[in-house]
Amino acid sequence: MMTAMFRDRDSAERAYDELRARGYDKDEINVVMSDEGRKRHFSGETKGDTTELGNKSLEGTGAGSAIGGTLGAIVGAVAAIGTSVAIPGLGLVVAGPLAAGLAGAGAGGLTGGLIGALIGAGIPEERAKVYESGVKEGNIVLGFKPRTPEDARYFETHFQSNRGEHIYY
Repeated sequence: MMTAMFRDRDSAERAYDELRARGYDKDEINVVMSDEGRKRHFSGETKGDTTELGNKSLEGTGAGSAIGGTLGAIVGAVAAIGTSVAIPGLGLVVAGPLAAGLAGAGAGGLTGGLIGALIGAGIPEERAKVYESGVKEGNIVLGFKPRTPEDARYFETHFQSNRGEHIYY
């Protein structure tokens, strides 16, 4: 898993758009942000100015506000809305394969919160703590599995040039 954290929407949009341009499907890209971060970065979108990343961040919010914190409800919501879910008890919006992993991890995954989900996805604990702290500050974390070492090198450079921080591979 390659991950990077972005402090602003524009940087995250450029990184996300480049992933899509290089052939990564939206369902292969993890997007993690706090509910507060989602509101700050994406709540002002109107029909004419929505972006794919904005849509991805908003996909699960209607269902997420209703699912509460029970594992069965979260699994049901992930199944109903695809791979995006808002988890009010944790204050997170998670889109991509990580959402299904978080829901499928059981109660331990929920109590472990974002750190537990990231560690489960193969991110070292110290890096997961940095991301959790950043997400709480309103930052956006993107993650994906590079298909080749060349992709990993390309995106490391691309993320750096787009103000990505704490890039991990």
